[in-house]
Amino acid sequence: MQLRVVTDQPWDVPADVLAVPIVGEPKFDGVLAELDKRVGGELAALTSFGELKGDRYSTVVAAAGELRAGRLLAVTAGEAETISRQVVVRIGSAVERRLAGRTVRSLAIWIGDLGAHVDGGAAVVAELLARGVVEGEFEPATIYRDDYKGAPPALEELILVAPGADAAALRRAAERGVIIGEGANLARRLANRAANDVTPEVLAGEARALAERYGLSIDVVEPARAVELGMGMFLAVGAGSDNPPRMIVLRSGAEGEKDAAGRRLALVGKGVCFDSGGISIKPAAAMEEMKMDKTGACTVIAAITTVARLAPGTPLLAIAPAVENMPGPHSARPGDIVKAMNGKTVDIINTDAEGRLILGDAMCYAEKLGATHLVDVATLTGAVGRALGDQMTGAFGTPQAWYDDVAAAGERAGERYWQLPMIEEYRKDLDSFYADFTNTGSAEGGLVKSALFLREFATVPWVHLDIAGTAYFSKKTPYAPAGATGVSHATLVELALAGASKTA
Repeated sequence: MQLRVVTDQPWDVPADVLAVPIVGEPKFDGVLAELDKRVGGELAALTSFGELKGDRYSTVVAAAGELRAGRLLAVTAGEAETISRQVVVRIGSAVERRLAGRTVRSLAIWIGDLGAHVDGGAAVVAELLARGVVEGEFEPATIYRDDYKGAPPALEELILVAPGADAAALRRAAERGVIIGEGANLARRLANRAANDVTPEVLAGEARALAERYGLSIDVVEPARAVELGMGMFLAVGAGSDNPPRMIVLRSGAEGEKDAAGRRLALVGKGVCFDSGGISIKPAAAMEEMKMDKTGACTVIAAITTVARLAPGTPLLAIAPAVENMPGPHSARPGDIVKAMNGKTVDIINTDAEGRLILGDAMCYAEKLGATHLVDVATLTGAVGRALGDQMTGAFGTPQAWYDDVAAAGERAGERYWQLPMIEEYRKDLDSFYADFTNTGSAEGGLVKSALFLREFATVPWVHLDIAGTAYFSKKTPYAPAGATGVSHATLVELALAGASKTA
């Protein structure tokens, strides 16, 4: 896709479609008044008719009148005081998705006064809109269906219209947004692929291809070496499947090198390629969604490749423990005792609390490889979705300063997190007579207890992002299809780039 930034007035820009964000109650003065005049008063008429008073991300397509564009698309941006970076991304996505099934090769978007409502101004808006358009192109129905006709258009040209702006600066920002959007779509495509298509071995192969393409180092730990390394929890989860586990390790920068912020940052992502629950088998309803339990791994794999594109050589680790959690003759059983890589023993009470087991060994391995700071990303608990829904990711962390750094990266990325407490009194509920602790306790406070379990495997600053509620949508929205959302990818990229000595 060709990307252009023009400083012309929107009515002078030739394109198949011109998109116009409408902030708050439309006020037909200035540029908006001129646009309305050139389309024969259609915007004012649509407003009077109630078409432009709907929920945020509502869209209408109108004839273009005297505009040089072929069609005018108006999109509601909501009240000015509630516009955030996330909203701007979703405006771009909503515009692209509104054009699904249409023949559109060139799309122009007038930035308007969105920059007045977002920290960073027009350049940040350009980045977020471009990222949103790219993310809006993603359609999981095309992964296995060559004949699908309802996908958003594959644009040949995206034009951002910003009269009076610094076109070069906005173009640089927009190019960054395109790359981040492409990384999110990579994570989404991997996450959406079926379990019979993406096994742990296949996921390792995908990571290897990406490493070769983007100049990353890769190491894949297979079961025999995992035994030598003492990864008892990781191996226990994968033991029931005919598809053996793989611990995928991607590295950017020299071995042992720290970034410009003095960190050796490791991103750890849960990679359960299919989660049946194991011996503690899940109910059949919605079990097909458990192919999504590899989303954390897909996210960290995509994030390190995105960082490699934007700031090659930035020191960074991405570790993706990939397994299938299946019942079988060799499966871990409730009551089994396993030893973690750090020597702690775990009493497996519930084999469906498997994500924390593979993450614990992966976090230990990250520290063995020199990590000074950890972030793990995981579809870990159903409890987080019940508590926060599909619009807010639950997060834990220690110390507070490191959590604040991750949260600030989330702000820059336009992603929302809610910090949850690690309540020390709940730790005793993990006590075991036979081992150092169990892998799960009573249901009350289970979300907190999952974080307390993971904390047992971190000795450096650590943040846990539970994306089980936000990793995928069960139904489509105006800005996204059903399926994987790419959540947290942009946050991890922003966090890593904070330690880059030079970025694109």
